[in-house]
Amino acid sequence: MNTLMKERPVFVAGIGLHPYQFISEIPYVALGLRAVREALGDAGIAWAAVESAYVGTSAIGMAAGRVMLQHLGSTGLAVTQVESASASGCSAFRQACMEVASGVSDVVLAMGVDKFGGAHRAADKDGLQHLTPTATLPPVKFALMARDYLRRHGLRPEAMARVAVKNHSNAALNPYAQFRKPRTLEQVMASPKVVGDLTVQQCCPRGEGAAAVIVMSERAIKRLGVDRRRAVRVLASVACSETLQHGEETSAAAEMVRHSTMQAYEQAGIGPRDLDLVELHEAFSIEELVYTEAMQLCPPGAGAAWLERGASAIGGECAVNASGGLLGMGHPTGPTGVGQIAEITRQIRGEAHGRQHPGARLGLAHMIGLGSVAFAHVLAASH
Repeated sequence: MNTLMKERPVFVAGIGLHPYQFISEIPYVALGLRAVREALGDAGIAWAAVESAYVGTSAIGMAAGRVMLQHLGSTGLAVTQVESASASGCSAFRQACMEVASGVSDVVLAMGVDKFGGAHRAADKDGLQHLTPTATLPPVKFALMARDYLRRHGLRPEAMARVAVKNHSNAALNPYAQFRKPRTLEQVMASPKVVGDLTVQQCCPRGEGAAAVIVMSERAIKRLGVDRRRAVRVLASVACSETLQHGEETSAAAEMVRHSTMQAYEQAGIGPRDLDLVELHEAFSIEELVYTEAMQLCPPGAGAAWLERGASAIGGECAVNASGGLLGMGHPTGPTGVGQIAEITRQIRGEAHGRQHPGARLGLAHMIGLGSVAFAHVLAASH
């Protein structure tokens, strides 16, 4: 994949979103089409130019892509539906990148769309007897991660609550975010407990929304007259799953994040200190502390201090979840990974008005999904 993308560069040429929101009566088709139309308009191309589409969704049902996209016109394009739980959208994006890098297509749509309520976890149907009915629930897993991390580093719960404060503040500046209200540390800590030390405002909301990006080859950019200055290059695309761990189960996710991120750095030919932006999976506040360490953005055990001194804020050393992250922007599942790509693209273009990270040139988008799987993408300015 690395060789392919070096020989045949891949670019994000258009981005679009339907704002993330609480569940409504709006059909998923309307959510998705708004995002796709916005991405087409952003790229300045017609629907007929799109040769293939990958649709990430986890809760809508079979054949969601074709049912939705036919309203744009029946052009005969290939439509593939992708599901990887929280990572469904970035899985769709990876497939689109590989298709362009391999030369199969020049213009590919990658999108995610979801409406909360219809998902069923395969882990609940695996035929195994679990120790407890909560064994497969993500909040329990991450509450255990939080307990282990806080005890190991001698920290109070406020250390991870500051993640929610930062990300809700960022989301308040994002017109696509589900939550657009800043939160104080006192408000985050006083919100109702969910499990362990995790409060409501430290757990991501579920809802609905859509995100779409147009992935192009260099040849298509020239042929279609797309503005090359606004095209953002994809330097790396990595996918992996958990490996067998000895010791605490809560370390498995961190190791998966570390492994996938190191692979992405190697593919892109960069190091962690080169990054200006990171969008990462923090469905629960503790994840951002653990994963920024796993990504080597800060030393082991220093995640809380790195956050507290403003290093991960917009305008800091590396803006982490400038979009508001899953906690603030929202986590409709299918669109989330594509929304991360859109945010990094917007930041690199210098178009993230009101929340622009100065001098943004290089970004990492990283998502994990139940199972567990991980996807990492590195994007860079192309001029």
